[in-house]
Amino acid sequence: MTATETRPAPPEAPRPSGWGGFLFGVARGLWRQLTSMRTALVLLFLLAVASIPGSVLPQSNVAIEQVQQYYREHPTLAPWIEKVDGFNVFGSAWFAAIYLLLFTSLIGCVIPRLRDHYRAIRSVPPNVPARLDRLPQHDTVDDYAGDIDGVAAALRKQRWRVAVRGDTVSAEKGYLKETGNLIFHFSLMAVLVAVALGSWYGWHGNRILVAGKDTSFCNSLQQYDESKLGPRVDEGKLPPFCLTLEDFTATYQPSGQPKEFRASATVEGDGPTRKTSFSVNDPLRLDGASVYLLGHGYAPILSYTDRFGKTQTKEGPFLSTDEMQTSTGAISFPDANVDPATGKRDPSLQMGFDGIYLPTAPDQPPFVTSRFPAENNPALMLTAYRGNLGLDAGIPSSVYRLDQGQIDAGRLKPVGEPKLLRPGDTWTLDDGSTVRFVGTKEYATLSVRHDPGQGIALVAAVLALGGLMGSLFGKRRRVFFRLTSPSPTSSSRLLEAGGLPRTDYPGFAEEFASTVAAVREKKT
Repeated sequence: MTATETRPAPPEAPRPSGWGGFLFGVARGLWRQLTSMRTALVLLFLLAVASIPGSVLPQSNVAIEQVQQYYREHPTLAPWIEKVDGFNVFGSAWFAAIYLLLFTSLIGCVIPRLRDHYRAIRSVPPNVPARLDRLPQHDTVDDYAGDIDGVAAALRKQRWRVAVRGDTVSAEKGYLKETGNLIFHFSLMAVLVAVALGSWYGWHGNRILVAGKDTSFCNSLQQYDESKLGPRVDEGKLPPFCLTLEDFTATYQPSGQPKEFRASATVEGDGPTRKTSFSVNDPLRLDGASVYLLGHGYAPILSYTDRFGKTQTKEGPFLSTDEMQTSTGAISFPDANVDPATGKRDPSLQMGFDGIYLPTAPDQPPFVTSRFPAENNPALMLTAYRGNLGLDAGIPSSVYRLDQGQIDAGRLKPVGEPKLLRPGDTWTLDDGSTVRFVGTKEYATLSVRHDPGQGIALVAAVLALGGLMGSLFGKRRRVFFRLTSPSPTSSSRLLEAGGLPRTDYPGFAEEFASTVAAVREKKT
């Protein structure tokens, strides 16, 4: 082969023809588009935007009572939000599609860059350019009495990667930028893996638990108000433990803002029986689960004596509607007014009470909102209903309110006018029966959760932050030195230096000058 001849190009791999070739070309084009950095950034932006509804709207897997409250406040909008999984954003199919596409895109982007970065680290700095004076930074050291090894030693002392070739030195540094970039992207993939692990192998359950030694629950799906298992979780293998909420205390700022919520509990089944306490930012850690304190409220206690003299006492959690703990709820007595002579229960004589509880009621009407979340002046605005509560139909219903359908149909009718009761007050109804407002107990909203991807997500988030810092502050740059002699008989030589920043680096001129100064100090 002569110097003018060119080497023949290697033969291309055969491509499918016809429809196969067309589909192959479309698939290759889609793959290239999906694995481009631009697409990855767009998908990352979409993931952030898609997370906004999960932060703004109440989520059923975190606070089911807030979702129910949203239904009451927005009866028309809430069903439409439910149709698009707005109350379960992070478990929805469309959210999963976004992060799976992002995961695939990141893999396609990062793997080739990792290979190129590995090759760049293993390779030596390039040869010194022929014209150093054409580089962005240039300087000379006249009468340099040292040798080329002194130049290399000075550069190595400043942590430059050095390659010596004859009377020239090439050096570079700043691989931290690309390393940090890769760490950041691999950390993002680890976060996505952690989310997938939590979705498949995690579980959670929410429970409202009234404070008191006689109120407890065990870790069973049947005892949760709302629960969800991952597809790979066996219900029979949930960690066995029982928890009793002994006491609950809440303190507030003068403005009414919460200061501290603390729950005292007894735990059984998780090792030796022990007493413990936990708060909002200090969850209860158990073997295989964690108990989080999400919120709290009040559970009024009513004692009802029916027309036959039978007394029943019940408590019911009321859900707060504002920051001042104005709460609404209902307490039902389906077994009231049973004739002791016949033992028969007349559904039309069942009793239900709908109420608004005010921890700190105003001194004058209207009694509709509380002035402070603590119980400084408690009062209960109670409305009595008599009739069929609709509980015998076997249809699930809310325990926080009476069946509005029964009220609208006239099967459940109000008894008299609403009555304001203070703790200890008794209200006598039209049939001689009485209801007494005994007082209240505090309850806590607990969330029991297990997320195997939580630790991975935490480590990945820390690494992503560190990688992002390295990517932002790392600057790749190169410096070159050439040692030349003005004449064969001269004892001193000329040292020429050039610098080239590989990225935008405003401070490179100062670093280049300090590097040349360090080399100049090495001359002997």
